[in-house]
Amino acid sequence: MTTVTVRTPAKINLGLSVGPPRADGYHPVATVYQAISLYDEVKARPAPEGVFTISLTGEGRDVVPLDDANLAVQAAMLLAKTFEVPDGAALSVHKTIAVAGGLAGGSTNAAAALVACDALWGLGASRDELAGLAAQLGSDVPFCLTGGTALGSGRGETVSRVLARGSYEWVLAYAEGGLETTDVYAELDRLREDFVVEPPEVSEELMSALRAGDAYALGPALYNDLQDAALRLRPALARTLALGEEYGALGFLIAGSGPTCLFLVAGEDHAVDLAVALSGSGLCRSIQRASGPVPGARLIT
Repeated sequence: MTTVTVRTPAKINLGLSVGPPRADGYHPVATVYQAISLYDEVKARPAPEGVFTISLTGEGRDVVPLDDANLAVQAAMLLAKTFEVPDGAALSVHKTIAVAGGLAGGSTNAAAALVACDALWGLGASRDELAGLAAQLGSDVPFCLTGGTALGSGRGETVSRVLARGSYEWVLAYAEGGLETTDVYAELDRLREDFVVEPPEVSEELMSALRAGDAYALGPALYNDLQDAALRLRPALARTLALGEEYGALGFLIAGSGPTCLFLVAGEDHAVDLAVALSGSGLCRSIQRASGPVPGARLIT
């Protein structure tokens, strides 16, 4: 096989509860993930023994690392080491998912690299084997393999399916620049330093809305414990959220660690109206529309 292509989606958190930091510095979370129809495309081609390279086009091409600091390269190298593959891999990524936008763009590329290199090298690894490697790479990588709607626990790397119905329409508003996840978590810890922080748990209101497949119930049930910290670091995002509320978004929140603003809408017409309003506001770098849930990283050629 000379070239393998994998399409892999963005991730959003419908609910994100964050506990106190653990001894290892990570925060335990209880989150509900959803994969949405914004995709990066990752190709893998043969390369000489021990050689791993990556090239990138599209979103964030000037800021994404193009060496072994890139999570997709790390994924390919980990797979090769685990299965004792002597070959290298030349990866190329076309990105439409925002970088450092709270949408797991790097994690989903790592998931795609695992799937692509597994096929390139003819390993036939099971999904459980790939998920075990994914968990070593990052908290969001295992979910990016599976997609759909799922519950995340531990650091987010322990993923289990949830009973959920319906399809949901989203509008995403991108701010200039990104937010580093570590900075947002550090700000959260600072904001909560005088409080007793309870263990994380998923909202029953959110789960009930998903079981019913009711977008109107889901909107007010959306939540994100990182939102206040993200807004402290980027106060202007509050104006973007307020505009979405003004135009009747069913629900709105910061996506993950931000700075992307996420709006749940009632349907296609509502999505168009809100996208036009956000585009004309001068508050956002760009706007995208998406639906979810969708499957995770999948081989397409």
